[in-house]
Amino acid sequence: MRLCGIDEAGRGPLAGDLVMAGCVLHNHIEGLNDSKKLTEKKREALFELIIQNASYHIVKFSAKDIDENGISNCLKRGLLEIMGNIQSEHYLFDGNSAYGVHGLETMIQADGKIAAVSAASILAKVTHDRDILLLAKEYPQYELHKHKGYGTARHVALIKQYGYSEIHRKSYKIKALEKGLFD
Repeated sequence: MRLCGIDEAGRGPLAGDLVMAGCVLHNHIEGLNDSKKLTEKKREALFELIIQNASYHIVKFSAKDIDENGISNCLKRGLLEIMGNIQSEHYLFDGNSAYGVHGLETMIQADGKIAAVSAASILAKVTHDRDILLLAKEYPQYELHKHKGYGTARHVALIKQYGYSEIHRKSYKIKALEKGLFD
């Protein structure tokens, strides 16, 4: 059975895109796993193997998209776009919600159990991290290369110092900023 694995990267960060990937593997690839459990070097090497040995589709949603439409709506739209662009008998999304999308199965921690979902996880994570490193050059004051846009204490302190940029998700509530520490 042809399986399309789907995963996302960048759901939680305060800055950067949400990236979703769908992947159908055509050949076995040794070493696939949840992207978070692999080193950056290993993810990069596997990324190249995946794009050479799979059909895939990558979707990105900007901070503005997320702020205007909500993260759940973006995830639903991404799932529908992937399913509309990759032909498969079976679609499996890592997680516990299908966001109202029919014809989609979900599985918690599928990215560490199912090769096609692991491959999608790697495609999404590498794409997200590459994009963040490009943004780090454009917005050096936020030190994105150190935290990949996540809400670390340092990142929050830099938002307090420099304010939000167009790459920040203003709809995400940051407790330290809600306490009157930021205008």
